[in-house]
Amino acid sequence: MKDWDEESGSLNFNTLRTLYGNGTLKPTDTIKAILGRISRRGEDGVWIFREPKEKLFSRAREVESLANSISSEALFITYPLYGLPFAVKDNIDWGDRPTSAGCSAYTYIPSRTASAVDRLLEAGAILIGKTNLDQFATGLVGIRSPYGVAQNPFDNRYIPGGSSSGSAVAVSAGLVSFSLGTDTAGSGRIPAGFNNIVGLKPTRGIVSTVGTVPACRSLDCISIFSLTVPDASNVLCVMAKEDQLDPFSRPIPSTWMGSKSQSPTIGVRVGVPRKEQLEFFGDSEAETLFSSAIKKVAETGANILEIDYSIFHKVANLLYEGPWVAERYTAIRNFFDTSSEALHPVTREIIEGGQKYSAADVFEANYELEALKKKALKPWSKMDVLLVPTSGTIYKINEVKASPFKLNTNLGYYTNFVNLLDLCCISVPSGFYSNGLPAGVTFIGSPYQEKFLCQLSSEFHEKLGLNLGSTPHKFMSVMS
Repeated sequence: MKDWDEESGSLNFNTLRTLYGNGTLKPTDTIKAILGRISRRGEDGVWIFREPKEKLFSRAREVESLANSISSEALFITYPLYGLPFAVKDNIDWGDRPTSAGCSAYTYIPSRTASAVDRLLEAGAILIGKTNLDQFATGLVGIRSPYGVAQNPFDNRYIPGGSSSGSAVAVSAGLVSFSLGTDTAGSGRIPAGFNNIVGLKPTRGIVSTVGTVPACRSLDCISIFSLTVPDASNVLCVMAKEDQLDPFSRPIPSTWMGSKSQSPTIGVRVGVPRKEQLEFFGDSEAETLFSSAIKKVAETGANILEIDYSIFHKVANLLYEGPWVAERYTAIRNFFDTSSEALHPVTREIIEGGQKYSAADVFEANYELEALKKKALKPWSKMDVLLVPTSGTIYKINEVKASPFKLNTNLGYYTNFVNLLDLCCISVPSGFYSNGLPAGVTFIGSPYQEKFLCQLSSEFHEKLGLNLGSTPHKFMSVMS
């Protein structure tokens, strides 16, 4: 492994664990490097709150002390996230630090840390700060925040993706090893695609959402951003646990992650939308990139078959065209009714629309969803996994400002249905446009299929040999 340096050394799990294990690097060294990187980036719109320097070093020394009475072999078993720096989206609670959900007037000081974050800290991770987002996690664009726009590290004229914009940019830019976002309609996947990183959205309910400001509480998931699939898988294994305090929490099967399979792609049936059902919104280069990704998946031994995507598209439309928008209103009802003027204009208009639905509308929409679930079984019976573009295209910031609703809707074409159908998924990088912007694809599976999806997507990602995020490090160089 090449020498690690403060300015650009990789924060990939494998790299840091190797350096920690052989004594070349300590968590305090990593924190020093990260603070330097954040300082050099200046006002990049990534952070809403950062832990003070002295507290970060105190935490790093506390973590280092964990290694004093344990062998290096046992260290990463006992503390699987030892010394790994991370960030959380600022709709997730962290002790006595402020939570804003992207709205300064809404800001409160929580009484406890979110359950999922607690598990990460107990595993030895070091929390750097809380990141910017589309206000109240409403949007897939990443520009609906009074705290500015988290700059896309590939071209700051383009959106970073939302709502978990700051969390994704922090990983891509090499400021943290991993981060937490939330995903209701695609917010843990779209920013991953736009930042050349991995975005893992687990099965609903296997990661507690206690301590998270809800968007649509019945659909919300805490998601993970990382540089590689194994890194995301490691974090998920630490966080996943049934939580009696979370009414939406679910038991996890004993065979859930299990041992690694051999050649997971050989003979796997990978469904893709029919060509006439694919939508790239006039972006021919995005279409070419997805076609190339399909070929690469086929080269791993998978069987590619076209399926009827119309059912999934109909489900996707329910999320914002149906009464689930009312759940966004319910989530902040008391605040909205008294302080709606404090919201971003686009966010306010979306949430305000939730007030028009009746209880009868909710029942009718649920009946429609259940009928569509039945119909979705037909294409799903033919495939083991669904492969789609993470997004059909990417937009410039000024384009989204000019047409905020339509372009946001376009970005949800391949994402909005996943939680409504109780599926899990992972977005991974798939290549680059000629202008240097990244693209991604998403592997979608049945509930509790995270292990299978991680194996399949990791094999695909590894074969591409791409750089990790916007850093100079390539996938293979940190896996050796």
